[in-house]
Amino acid sequence: HRRAGSKAVAVRPRSGRAVKLSILGGGGARMPALVHLMASTRPPVFERIELFEPDPERRSSLGRLSVEVARALGDQTMVTVSDDIEGVLTDADFVFSAIRVGGDQGRVIDEQVALKRGLVGQETTGPGGCAMALRTIPVVLRHCEIVARVAPRAVIINFTNPAGLVTQAITAHGEVPVVGICDTPRELFRLLGEYLSRSASECSFSYGGLNHLGWVSSAVTDGEDALDELLRRYEDLCRFDASFAAFDPDLIRRIGAIPTEYLYYFYEPTRYVEHVTKASVSRGQEVRRFNERLVETVTAAFATGDVHDAWVAYSRVMDARNATYMRLDLTGSEAQMPQTKSDDVAPLTDPVSGIGGYEGVALQVASALMGHGAAEIAVNTRNADALSFIDADDVVETIAVVDRSGITPIGGVDLPPAARGLVLQVKEYERAVVDAAVTGSGALAATALALHPLVPGMSVAKDLLNEYRELHGRDLAYLD
Repeated sequence: HRRAGSKAVAVRPRSGRAVKLSILGGGGARMPALVHLMASTRPPVFERIELFEPDPERRSSLGRLSVEVARALGDQTMVTVSDDIEGVLTDADFVFSAIRVGGDQGRVIDEQVALKRGLVGQETTGPGGCAMALRTIPVVLRHCEIVARVAPRAVIINFTNPAGLVTQAITAHGEVPVVGICDTPRELFRLLGEYLSRSASECSFSYGGLNHLGWVSSAVTDGEDALDELLRRYEDLCRFDASFAAFDPDLIRRIGAIPTEYLYYFYEPTRYVEHVTKASVSRGQEVRRFNERLVETVTAAFATGDVHDAWVAYSRVMDARNATYMRLDLTGSEAQMPQTKSDDVAPLTDPVSGIGGYEGVALQVASALMGHGAAEIAVNTRNADALSFIDADDVVETIAVVDRSGITPIGGVDLPPAARGLVLQVKEYERAVVDAAVTGSGALAATALALHPLVPGMSVAKDLLNEYRELHGRDLAYLD
């Protein structure tokens, strides 16, 4: 591989003071796990972590758990939680953005409006992803204005979904350095490495596309590209891990690259709709139930016990939630809530083994940007010339070198024609969504929807948008 010709994100110099991380969405379900990882890391990457959470119930349950987790691990003042966004952001070095405008109910609306028309109802792509982006981009850009004013040296690390599209909006209009993250590519690399009897670090992958729309186009190990072998033995890959079985082997061989699991919604939309219809529940409804249980059980645990009890209660529900990831969409099997106390929840004070999930990617990116060793990481960032068929200033998902000087995509990603065509179509949709959100144009929002390959035309797009505007109320009231 070669480095692309210019940096996608350059890091601004920092003073020698304690490094501060601010988190928008500090009462989110993942936050206690993220804080647990941060507080367990030695030496700590961040000396100060401030959480912004406007919802009082989440602030007093999951936000409190994050604060108490850090204290239990020996950092008495490391973590705070507040509903004062300017105070939380002031003098931040890094800002993690992990918000959900409209909450879990907003996600359910996004999915159901699409599903009742027989269309893919998913939070990051298709009609649901569009509605989520239209609600989210104006809020995120207002946050960027605050960051630029009170934390001018900060880098935003974006978790907020749809991650690539939101990162595109910030890159074009936010006037702050930003990088988007997702753990999907790294999980694919891990699985392919295991299949090849190698660790992911022993393989060199070429990967590119957009967030939740990416493909591995080479997998070099021991000096040889194993992609042809992986494609030839794709049926064996399906037996190795169920995520590969989302796709027809002959289709994948014809495409000539291995997709991330989210391509399922593009390659098997009818199958997805049938599974969700069979289950009579969408993933958003499942996650809403899990999150309600999280808040209830953590609150109850604090009422009768201490942080260790709250951590066990939290971990039980999160383990069940994580174990059911995409299961409903792939199989039509509805998730079950944990009913009994689990004996295999690791105690709060046990060492953290590995750094998985979004939190692991976020920590790896921040650590590398602070100069704690360069790393090659799949991120959402300005293209430069990583993908030759995409404009330099557009955001893509690809592997980049991350170090103290910034983020530099690795050039020369060669996607096959079928993948390039889909990326180009979805990227044009993303550009139109950002323009609609920035200008407040309802007509452009409908056009953006119609451009998406999972939406069958302008009439359906207008119908979808009308219902989204009605159900989301003030969150989409800015569209004319």
